[in-house]
Amino acid sequence: MLIGTSFLGSPPSLRPPITSTTTAAGRRRIIVSSFSQNPISTVTKLLWGETLPPNLLISVARFSWSSVWHLMMSQLAPSDAAGSYRRPASQFRITTADPSLSRRKLHLYVSLPCPWAHRTLIVRALKGLENFISVSIAAPGDDGSWKFTDTHKSSDAFLLPTSDEVNRCKTLKEVYNLRSGGYNGRSTVPMLWDCDANDVVCNESYDIIEIFNSSLNDVSENPDLDLSPPPLKNQIEKWNKIIYSSINNGVYRCGFAQSQEAYNTAVNELFTALDMVNDHLATFRFLCGDALTLADVCLFTTLIRFDVAYNVLFKCTKKKIIEYTNLHGYMREIYQIPKVAQTCNLDAIRDGYYKTLFPLNPGGISPVIPQGCEQEMLMKPHCRESLSFHGKSHEKSIV
Repeated sequence: MLIGTSFLGSPPSLRPPITSTTTAAGRRRIIVSSFSQNPISTVTKLLWGETLPPNLLISVARFSWSSVWHLMMSQLAPSDAAGSYRRPASQFRITTADPSLSRRKLHLYVSLPCPWAHRTLIVRALKGLENFISVSIAAPGDDGSWKFTDTHKSSDAFLLPTSDEVNRCKTLKEVYNLRSGGYNGRSTVPMLWDCDANDVVCNESYDIIEIFNSSLNDVSENPDLDLSPPPLKNQIEKWNKIIYSSINNGVYRCGFAQSQEAYNTAVNELFTALDMVNDHLATFRFLCGDALTLADVCLFTTLIRFDVAYNVLFKCTKKKIIEYTNLHGYMREIYQIPKVAQTCNLDAIRDGYYKTLFPLNPGGISPVIPQGCEQEMLMKPHCRESLSFHGKSHEKSIV
């Protein structure tokens, strides 16, 4: 036995005698120090030590969180009586072509996480409208609103959030309120702004991409590109009905469902549609044949977000897009079209969902980007050129 040493071989410390006074004072100091560092943890330890919270507390917390969750979801994602998500209609629409648009100073407001806004960025790039239509990119704020940042970062690889390049507003809501009479509705992206009239032109994504495709050819650098040619319009409309309800909005119907029955219905419709589209793309290069159309753009912006966000956060867990051979190759082909990849900031997409949708992810922790969504994987050869059928009709392929 070693005399005069501790277990580790060093001399034992000489401590003063412990008295009730010093013990109480020490405990008070420990409690005060712990409370200042982590008050919630300190209080729970005082209440029930290291054991689990009592059943009553768990029941009360479950009831309270469920009540608050339903309240927040009712504001974030309006639903019907069955708990199914119902997307609010856009308030500013353009239903007929306006030839004066090419003579007006237009500005586009978007955000990077939003798939609806992403459509407009892609068509703007493909049509070569960057020099005619300037853009401001809002970022999601902590309160769920769209805000503009004063940081002037730039990247050649992909787009980043910006300040309000036209109106110098701090939030998108302020921009909407600049219009005559103000605005009390939802301040959504994308939004096309008339800088001369100081008013909203349109905030419906499909209307905007149709405008970009066909109404601005006088100022477009790529006027010969037609993403909605007359011979394919019927097919595009048929595909849009399938894609919008079951896939584009379908993922939101899964993530924002407020009942098990509503979720079950939405998730079954989603994967039935994905299975059908995957089968179709086994023999057809794009949805309507050889040519990229607006229907493909609309599908792509959901696919590129699927494994990054929807698969986990929105509970679309049956399969990932990378598990669909044809869909994943199709997505990679569109991603590799010049200018498209620059519109896809996957870090911003991931953070825009995981750090913003508090009711779905209260901790705000963002996961890593899935391997199948990394740049190296997205740039792998898609090998879909052999699926071209020049001049062949594909009307019969649409279910």
